[in-house]
Amino acid sequence: MAAAAVPVPQGPLVVGVDSSTQSTKALVVDSATGAVVARGQAPHTVGGGSDGTGKESVPEQWWEALTEALRQCGTPAREAAAVSVGGQQHGLVTLDASGRSVRPALLWNDVRSAPQRDRLIEELGGPKTWAERIGSVPPTSFTVTKWAWLMENEPEAARATAAVRLPHDYLTERLTGYGTTDRGDASGTGWWASGTESYDEEILDLVGLSPELLPRVLRHGEAAGTVRELPDLPLPTGALVATGTGDNMAAALGLGLRPGQPVLSLGTSGTVYAVSVHRPADPTGVVAGFADTRDAWLPLACTLNCTLAVDRIAALLGRDREAVEPGGSAVLLPFLDGERTPNLPHASGLLHGLRHDTTPGQVLQAAYDGAVFALLTALDQVLDEDAPPDAPLLLIGGGAKGTAWRETVLRLSGRPVRVPRAEELVALGAAAQAAGLVLGEDPAAVARRWSTAEGPSYDPVPRDEAALERLSRVLSDADGLLRRA
Repeated sequence: MAAAAVPVPQGPLVVGVDSSTQSTKALVVDSATGAVVARGQAPHTVGGGSDGTGKESVPEQWWEALTEALRQCGTPAREAAAVSVGGQQHGLVTLDASGRSVRPALLWNDVRSAPQRDRLIEELGGPKTWAERIGSVPPTSFTVTKWAWLMENEPEAARATAAVRLPHDYLTERLTGYGTTDRGDASGTGWWASGTESYDEEILDLVGLSPELLPRVLRHGEAAGTVRELPDLPLPTGALVATGTGDNMAAALGLGLRPGQPVLSLGTSGTVYAVSVHRPADPTGVVAGFADTRDAWLPLACTLNCTLAVDRIAALLGRDREAVEPGGSAVLLPFLDGERTPNLPHASGLLHGLRHDTTPGQVLQAAYDGAVFALLTALDQVLDEDAPPDAPLLLIGGGAKGTAWRETVLRLSGRPVRVPRAEELVALGAAAQAAGLVLGEDPAAVARRWSTAEGPSYDPVPRDEAALERLSRVLSDADGLLRRA
């Protein structure tokens, strides 16, 4: 059988990159239609550091993975007019004067900097001060806490550092030769002030980091440069390189989000976010006040326990993840890894309300309810007060494919739900950013033209107030137990 003919692209080809914790993906996209004409993927290795407790990766491995992913894309990658990199947020990349990594990068999920985080919050004046200046109360994922950890625990590595970068900055600099970043990814460092949209020199002084070591923050629509001549790189020399951004900002851009459109992402961790025209500053720390890739904001709340935690409960019960049953009085808070939303870092899972007639399927449904409830508690804080209350929830991530997840979100939110067909939204968002640069268009409008947010829609159902009330009551009554280390 003859191979199917590849349609002739209607616009310039662009490359969107998703450099995540575990792998790097590259998509070659037709800028006119959003059609993916080629794709590639290569893995990363995550280590535990010298004591086995951290989460680290060697940055040079990201570059090797990017090169391999582009090589798998074949000829289309060599014809691309522009490229943009979306990357895992918050990671601390330390480079020496020659551009080589001083040590493996500390990743977003490396929590060894918890003591430094606690100290920094107090030294600057408490959570309210951080929220007003930075837009967020920094959790241990933020880069500023990791640099403070490095200064205290590996001072020789800190002294050898000539440049500090985020993961997407590192790859963009390898492409162009220039140290740049964007406001979206910079807003997750803890040293970029959302109020002034500049680096906060008092915070940098507090952690002993010179602003000269940081990349230049590019504005929306600027180019980071062009692809320099690199013999082993399967991209054309001179192709435009967009600013790139963090993975959450790239996914929002990939959906072409307008203000007030909520997104609920169901993965190993869960997130809920929306584009806002108002600068967020939540002193409770529930909402991270990120900037988006353009000139607005991306308030975001994150839970640590989502699909993986519910799958673990299913495994303990010996049931398929879809084998849920309605009814019963069981409440299950699946905080197996501690929790960030609500802020219960020392919590473990809690099961309450068992009766003689409680079935395994009802317990599994209770696990879904607990995971979704934690995300929905942050939804109102993420959305602006004037956001339309009937805007559909865009359900993305691996869990969005599951019937039990979708029906639980419908039942507990009372909102309509739409499940976008488009996958690999981080890479698509990066591709839209590259396409916007080539075409001179708003990249969010480009993504909307690509119809990335289109997919099956589900009408709202009456909200299950009884289940929400049970969950809220158990969470409140068990507060002391859940906070106990």
